Amino acid sequence: MAKEYHVAVAGATGAVGNEMIKILQELEFPLASLKLLASSRSVGKTLEFRGEDLPVEELRADSFEGLDIALFSAGAGPSREFAPAAANSGCVVIDNSSAWRMDPDVPLVVPEVNPHAVAEYEKKGIIANPNCSTIQMVVVLKPIYDAAGIERVVVSTYQAVSGTGKRAMEELTSQTRNLLNFQEAKPEVYPYRIAFNCFPHIGSFLENGYTEEEMKMVHETQKIMEDSTIRVSATTVRIPVFYGHSEAVNIQTKSKLTAKEARVILVQAPGVRVMDNPDERIYPMPLDAAGINETLVGRIREDISIENGLDLWIVADNIRKGAALNTVQIAEVLAKEYL
Repeated sequence: MAKEYHVAVAGATGAVGNEMIKILQELEFPLASLKLLASSRSVGKTLEFRGEDLPVEELRADSFEGLDIALFSAGAGPSREFAPAAANSGCVVIDNSSAWRMDPDVPLVVPEVNPHAVAEYEKKGIIANPNCSTIQMVVVLKPIYDAAGIERVVVSTYQAVSGTGKRAMEELTSQTRNLLNFQEAKPEVYPYRIAFNCFPHIGSFLENGYTEEEMKMVHETQKIMEDSTIRVSATTVRIPVFYGHSEAVNIQTKSKLTAKEARVILVQAPGVRVMDNPDERIYPMPLDAAGINETLVGRIREDISIENGLDLWIVADNIRKGAALNTVQIAEVLAKEYL
């Protein structure tokens, strides 16, 4: 009989936590039990899993006794507070927040790119899940890197409001409704109105002029790809879309790779679906990505301005592949290879 695991989802009532529970069921993860954890405000709620209503318990330092794996999506603060306690109790944490990503003793993993890094979980008992924008980009970069090397990446993102959370989605809904009814649309979650607007501001601005989100993409890409020589420049933009992050990515490879060669490589790449037929108006959009596991790529063409340049358009469901699915995929590697 295959081994089964005692698993917890911390932050179970949030958008990503809900999706984790859904994916555990869809992928038929080998569960002996599932424990749902959240803040004290959610205690008393129940969530359905495999036809049962499971109670939501309070996330505490002693919540992890007897558990094998904990999937965290409770935010950076709770992750810093509770992940070490979980690890000390013998439970391996896979954390979806920014808390542990750049810790040199914590592996940062995208299973299609660096599954071998999961082995490093033993250092702290924690594995980090990357930023959603980074995940979808490196899934596409890795096969190109393996084929031709990568010198430089310039990326502009167009990110959905679900990346901020439920309140941001509600704000987009209410602002859109208000504007269509000639009423005021007051921003609360974001610094500016998001309905019928976009702004190049995700995370705090840093001294170098970039935002936190932009520098996450720089540092995380280099760590996941295990190559600090890849130069990355990012501009991250919030747009009035509910689900699905889009990215315009310009890549300069070390050796020449034609658009046709890149297309053939990406068709065969794990976790990637090529949608690239401009004559038939086929290219990825957030509507295509919502609710699916694959990262979509299209508009594959050679950059006419530089040597060895490629331009790509990459789209993925930020809540699914950008967070919940990637976390569960890490758990699958962990369970299969290391526990």
